[in-house]
Amino acid sequence: MNEHMGLHQQSGSSYFLLYTAGIILLLAIMSYWYAAKWNKENTSRLKKDQKAAIKQKTKKMRVAAHLLLSLSVIVAIIHFAKDLGKEYDMNSLNVKAAIEVTDDKYYGAEHSDEPVKYEMKIPTSGTHSPHDLKFGFYKEKPPYEMLVHNLEHGDIIIYYHTDADPKIIEQLNYFVNFREAGAGILAVPNEDIPADKDVVVTAWTKTMGLSDYDDQKIATFIYKYINEGPEKIPASIRRGGGTM
Repeated sequence: MNEHMGLHQQSGSSYFLLYTAGIILLLAIMSYWYAAKWNKENTSRLKKDQKAAIKQKTKKMRVAAHLLLSLSVIVAIIHFAKDLGKEYDMNSLNVKAAIEVTDDKYYGAEHSDEPVKYEMKIPTSGTHSPHDLKFGFYKEKPPYEMLVHNLEHGDIIIYYHTDADPKIIEQLNYFVNFREAGAGILAVPNEDIPADKDVVVTAWTKTMGLSDYDDQKIATFIYKYINEGPEKIPASIRRGGGTM
């Protein structure tokens, strides 16, 4: 699998903040526990100077626990807020990688609430549900009938294996943030992906299978084919998909 090629800023360092917050929180909990333990040991059986020493030690531990708890909250806030306001510029995906894309046969675009038997194992056109899906990362595969509707609106669907490398999952979570007019991106697990492919990327009547995951090829595919479906819906109406 190729490295991420600098297409996005999120990396393992972003998770480092979350791990750090967890460790600090654990230390805070341990500090509270020791403070409570020492407080229980401060009984009337102890001498005055011993009681004073335990009281002072308990007070310092509680102060340390409060500081650690506050620090863990701050680090967690930094982790979740660091991407707020980040722009996902579609032009950043115009990396012009060489890609091999299959022009699939057109199977129509009728709407139906009934289950559809598709000619293609991973369909890119055909009769489909009148309802589409929200853009984003999916952990369970929705019906093809709905996914095909998304393709009709110019969305890009990236199919991945359920046991995909965590680095692939991380990158797909980045890609799904991109928008072009009323079209977006979905990352969906799929058991129909051929065993020799890491991912399969689809647009309306377009398929690209990658034997080795390559984020530059996916970026190029997205840039070239997003919002190129036969039925374009303005962003003000679609509002992230799932509205039709």
